[in-house]
Amino acid sequence: MLQELLVAGVAVGSAGLVYAGVAARVVKQYERGVVLRLGRLRGEVRPPGFTMVVPGVDKLRKVNMQIVTMPVPAQDGITRDNVTVRVDAVIYFKVIDAADAVIQVEDYRFAVSQMAQTSLRSIIGKSDLDDLLSNREKLNQGLELMIDSPAMGWGVQIDRVEIKDVSLPETMKRSMARQAEADRERRARIINADAELQASKKLAEAAGVMSEQPAALQLRLLQTVVAVAAEKNSTLVLPFPVELLRFLERAQVQQGPVQPESAPRQPHEPEQEPQPGTAAEPPTDE
Repeated sequence: MLQELLVAGVAVGSAGLVYAGVAARVVKQYERGVVLRLGRLRGEVRPPGFTMVVPGVDKLRKVNMQIVTMPVPAQDGITRDNVTVRVDAVIYFKVIDAADAVIQVEDYRFAVSQMAQTSLRSIIGKSDLDDLLSNREKLNQGLELMIDSPAMGWGVQIDRVEIKDVSLPETMKRSMARQAEADRERRARIINADAELQASKKLAEAAGVMSEQPAALQLRLLQTVVAVAAEKNSTLVLPFPVELLRFLERAQVQQGPVQPESAPRQPHEPEQEPQPGTAAEPPTDE
């Protein structure tokens, strides 16, 4: 009798161990467990740690609660200003309700990926090229709102969306490069013109000071000669004062034009014929 009880106890213990081994589940710290009993949601979401399920009746699905980084495939589109571009992005999201992520949507990862691609094409069509290139922060916020609205019903929260790269056609790149070069050239010309204006004002002030002191002009001339001679040149360039030319010009104007003298009559010149209507003198006999 005792032997039979021992055998029964061993059998029950073995069955309990087998049942415990089959029914035992471990949920990791970054996971949550959703139990479906005969196809229906059973109780609350299982927290991390050791848990038990009914073998053959319960089905435990583990949902990862970590932030998922998902690249969005590059999408071709036409901007609002009729420029063909190719844009790719990356999306960061996480599950906040494990039960909704299992019950409300078949595959929340695939659903979020398709929604991100659709929203990205929509953003491209509503934006200008300048916004895609320089105002990405605003576009990222708009893209995040477009994806987050339907994702909330799936138990998914969109953490962040970033536009990674905007590919342009080669012709557009060359046009933008020419535009940038023209803009830089325009600014360079403006800077040069401003410098010339400032220099002309300073030169005008210097000329006014030198006009009050004639000796200053002579000193400046000597400084120029010294600067040229310091280069060890074999030829010395001596500037000619413009004031001397003006002095000579004024002197010539004060003298006035010289009147030409009347030339004497040459003997070989013929006599002047009488004008019509005048009587010719008769010849005299000697």
